[in-house]
Amino acid sequence: MPRILAIGDIHGCSTALDALLQFVRPAADDRIITLGDYVDRGPDSRGVLDRLVELYRSGQLIPLRGNHEVMMLAAEDSNSAFEFWTAVGGREALDSYSTDSLVDIPTSHWHFVKNQCLDWHESDRHIFVHASLVYDLPMDEQPTEILMWEPISERTRRHQSGKTMVCGHTEQRGGWPIVLPGIIGLDTWCYGDGWLTCLDVASGRIWQANQAGQTRSGYLDVR
Repeated sequence: MPRILAIGDIHGCSTALDALLQFVRPAADDRIITLGDYVDRGPDSRGVLDRLVELYRSGQLIPLRGNHEVMMLAAEDSNSAFEFWTAVGGREALDSYSTDSLVDIPTSHWHFVKNQCLDWHESDRHIFVHASLVYDLPMDEQPTEILMWEPISERTRRHQSGKTMVCGHTEQRGGWPIVLPGIIGLDTWCYGDGWLTCLDVASGRIWQANQAGQTRSGYLDVR
């Protein structure tokens, strides 16, 4: 049976992403949902986007946009936005392209971030977002600010639809996903000393890889 596989914040960690995909071995009919924050902080934003563009072309990938992609896009518009982005991880992203200029980033990468990434995705049982959502608003009325920037906490409420929210953004520096009522958080601090996490949303199985190429797996209680 095809799986829905959600992957947390990658942040330029192409080594971990490659190790994770090799570990999970997605089948051709599996769907991979990446939760945003592909660029910044880690060493190889360029490599991460290369891999995701290839996955998207294969038809397997449903990519979401994260707040770091939002900042990268805003950096095109003003010097102040550019300086803000480079101060919070964009410098590392530019270094991966061996440049100081946004014009040297490939057109395919800009097209992916601008036009192919989504703000959210919904399935029969799950809602996938980068950061969080407003529990009592339908998805087509969700504020972008909340979808991209709002951290989750024990005060975050299950969406009114009854569906489980799968998100990234809120770092779990212990390296293990957080599970709250109606919420699963998959940002496990890959660019730091943590792991990159993939979740099979139906079974609760997780696979993890880090920048050293190490892997491990386990299960979450997703009932």
